[in-house]
Amino acid sequence: MKKIAEFILLTVLFAAVPGAALFSDTLPEAAAKTRGDYLTVKVAVMGPGTELYFWWGHIALVIEDELSGQSRFYDYGLFSFDNENFFLNFALGRLLYSAGVSPTDANVRQYIRNNRDVVMLTLDLPAQKKEEVLRFAENNVLPENRDYYYHHFKDNCATRIRDIVDLATDGQFFDEFGAAPGRFTLRQHVRRHTWFSPFFDWLLNFLMGQDIDTPITVWEEMFLPSEIDRNLQNFRYTDSQGQERSLVVSREIINSAVNRPPVLENPRKQWPRELVFSLVICGILGVFYWLRNRKPRAGRILLGSSQAALGLFFGIAGSLSVFLTFFTDHDYTYHNCNLFIVHPLILAAVPLGIIMAADKGKNWKRTPEWYLRLLWTVVFAGGIVSMAIKLLPWFWQQNQVTQALVMPFALVLSFIPPWIGGALRRRKHG
Repeated sequence: MKKIAEFILLTVLFAAVPGAALFSDTLPEAAAKTRGDYLTVKVAVMGPGTELYFWWGHIALVIEDELSGQSRFYDYGLFSFDNENFFLNFALGRLLYSAGVSPTDANVRQYIRNNRDVVMLTLDLPAQKKEEVLRFAENNVLPENRDYYYHHFKDNCATRIRDIVDLATDGQFFDEFGAAPGRFTLRQHVRRHTWFSPFFDWLLNFLMGQDIDTPITVWEEMFLPSEIDRNLQNFRYTDSQGQERSLVVSREIINSAVNRPPVLENPRKQWPRELVFSLVICGILGVFYWLRNRKPRAGRILLGSSQAALGLFFGIAGSLSVFLTFFTDHDYTYHNCNLFIVHPLILAAVPLGIIMAADKGKNWKRTPEWYLRLLWTVVFAGGIVSMAIKLLPWFWQQNQVTQALVMPFALVLSFIPPWIGGALRRRKHG
């Protein structure tokens, strides 16, 4: 009996050891943790860069792994000028972008060196959701999945991160913003980022058609990284346990750019700037007409060459617009009422202006200046049409900048001033 009692006692003691370990301060915690407990999910938002294609900022997903000590930067905005037929595909609106992953520190250092804003938002997600986001991101960067066709407004680096946030919140991010009215139209958002460059601000605005002038939702506004940053900060969701929680637990400003043009909080009306510029052109043309009355040869050369220059610039712009509208997949350039005003026909001003400046075409039935005036009359009339059609419900394009830039000098160069002058003289002598 004594041996049996000793055996039972020893058995109980050995059994008690793992039992004590099971409820210790360290092992139970380790045993309860899942893979996701060691992950931290962040969103990195970068401000505008120097190059045109960086003016709208950038965004990426960051996942930190406590176990491995790694921090990985999932980037959905990768492209290379060395890709096969890159420039042709870009022109045709079939630009292939890629998703990729690389160390976070190297990327952040590069953005800091490039003098760009860098903000890091840490997300409060349950462990299983962090694991799901990690699996989703890793699957995205696989060779068979990483490539996609970029669209400036519908499918870009920002919309991909927006959709990952929606995945992480079981669709609650879309539920919150999918039908909420946006602050601005797509055109207004674009111009908030381009206002500081008169040339590109006008050109991009000119090339885009009326489809970007319709009201949009907050969800659609998040084609911009800064809008995702804006909307994440106050977003709350309900987790699987029924607990409401703020998605963002911290927002860290890692770097602030120095001496960069700010992104406007509200878009400016830019047509007054274009109008002033056009009035300056009108004044210069008026001086040339005045000069021709005193020094015909110098005035003729200046008038001819200036119209050739205007024809070259706006003719190329019109030709580019026709190409984008009718021959590419850049759908935001479709339905462009600017083609009533600026079109390839304006290129005719180039040879006509040169012929006028060279004092040629004297044996023509009509002088080169007569054809130039006819051309600019057509341009001005197209501007009137582009205004009048907005009385109809099918036309709503906000193209005041093109009207303000082109119509004043087209009026000066058209038949209208001599017609008005002739009518006034007849009235005076009649």
